Amino acid sequence: MMNIGIDSMTLEFILRIFVSLLLGALVGLEREMTGKPAGLRTHIFVSMGACLFTISSFYLTGSMSVDSSRIAAGIVTGIGFIGAGSIIATHGRVRGLTTAASLWIVSAIGLMVGLGNYILSTLSAVLVFIVLRLGKIEREVEDETGKTSKRDERI
Repeated sequence: MMNIGIDSMTLEFILRIFVSLLLGALVGLEREMTGKPAGLRTHIFVSMGACLFTISSFYLTGSMSVDSSRIAAGIVTGIGFIGAGSIIATHGRVRGLTTAASLWIVSAIGLMVGLGNYILSTLSAVLVFIVLRLGKIEREVEDETGKTSKRDERI
């Protein structure tokens, strides 16, 4: 029988993956509740992916002469392309900017979890959730007052 030993660093990385899953799920849950195309699973995947890429930088910097900041830059660039794909401009209106921004911030949260900073990443995820919920409050106020928001105006 094979004995699989898990050292403390591996356990820490496993914890980071689960924390990134939970924080991505928090933001993704809000997007799911509002019926956005990038919802729960997408935000979880982005957060976990950023976390895993960050964790991988620990392995690369230990064995080779590699600049680990390049991995973080790659995450930002890659998520920028995914976010750009979620933005739709039709008939003078732009939709999807908030979803693109939420994917971008979730990648930063995942990166911070991958670095082991649980406090900043958790605080950020909670604040992102609150800010996204402000959109619902904004729409309710618009409905009561009958005013049109800037996002409904033609560009």
